[in-house]
Amino acid sequence: MLWGERYEWIIGLRYLRAKRSEFFISVITFLSMGGVALGVAALITVLAVMTGFREELQRQILGVTSYVTVRSVSGNLENYAKVMDQTAKVPGVTAVAPYIAIQAMVSVQARSAGVMLRGIDPELEPKVSSLATNIKQGKLAGMPEFGIILGKRLAQHLYVELDDTVTVMVAVGSVTAVGTLPRMKRFKVVGIFDSGMYEYDNALAYIRLEDAQRLLRMEETVTGVEVMTVTPETALTVGKDLRQRLGKGFWVQDWMEMNRNFFRALQMEKAVMFVILLLVVLVAAFNIISSLIMVVMEKGREIAILKTMGARSGGIMAIFIINGGVIGVVGTSLGTGLGLLLSLNLERALRAIEKIFGIQLISGEVYFIDHVPAKVLTSDVLWITGMSLVITLMATLYPAWRAARVDPVEALRYE
Repeated sequence: MLWGERYEWIIGLRYLRAKRSEFFISVITFLSMGGVALGVAALITVLAVMTGFREELQRQILGVTSYVTVRSVSGNLENYAKVMDQTAKVPGVTAVAPYIAIQAMVSVQARSAGVMLRGIDPELEPKVSSLATNIKQGKLAGMPEFGIILGKRLAQHLYVELDDTVTVMVAVGSVTAVGTLPRMKRFKVVGIFDSGMYEYDNALAYIRLEDAQRLLRMEETVTGVEVMTVTPETALTVGKDLRQRLGKGFWVQDWMEMNRNFFRALQMEKAVMFVILLLVVLVAAFNIISSLIMVVMEKGREIAILKTMGARSGGIMAIFIINGGVIGVVGTSLGTGLGLLLSLNLERALRAIEKIFGIQLISGEVYFIDHVPAKVLTSDVLWITGMSLVITLMATLYPAWRAARVDPVEALRYE
């Protein structure tokens, strides 16, 4: 009978070192270890990119739009000063500002572009959005009469710079002797902003609230009121509170409601990618099963000898669980390290590839942003490593059970 030291560990680790006759089994073992490592690394990297992508889009969206908007169900918001006073008294609200939003056409010479034109209060807007910090040329403070701030991509499309003049045309018509004509006004470019999000930089323009009211003939009315809260999460509770206080005549939306489908799609994509890449780990687990079964078949004589020396079935199972467990632990550890390394240096590596080959891997026109943000969540890493270890450990159970059932008499009959 076997006494003393834990022979299961000694034999289990020894079976990882193959003899010449068992070289093929050793190759499969290392391929299994590599498969686990690649699967774990891919999971960590992809989930880090999905998380970073979501947070970057959220940051950019909230940098341009407010956390909560209040509008009238019947159309334009009248007596907005009273609504602003009521809104400012809600717990969690830090600032409010009126705004006007309308589709318009901006043109200069033979070039034109459709934009979302927003009329804002230059003094209140910095309190409800990041427009002031996003402006790269010019400034928001002291915005002159009939001045306009364009997105970076929009300015490039129109080939305009600071102090150039553009024509803004809105669909609201002016009745003349020859019929109804679109209303037009010339504006001077006083600022160019860069939010980092292609859609906003390419189709957004800002003018003073008073100029928008004059252009649209919306005296004493606005489209709605923007609301800033302490945190984005606070906006959810503030939105519910505002609905109760203002009543049914108002339409209150928080940032999550305004972009619900978009963020829900991102969450679903993250879940789908997790399941797909988890299959890589499962494939590696099947390789572990096949390699351990071959080891059991190859080591049938040694297993029989161990049993005749007094080894119990539990000890035989432990040998092969240790053997496969080491493959899983080493593969998971290597994959975790590789995944963290890739996640923390992914953007730098992609920039280097783009520079070397002269290509653009990430286009803002397709992916909304022109870079690859990555953020590693501790919870994601723990889930991935835990799932990998559980899967690889479960993969060892059947081969270990087969090894424990080896009959010493049958195995040694012809020896």
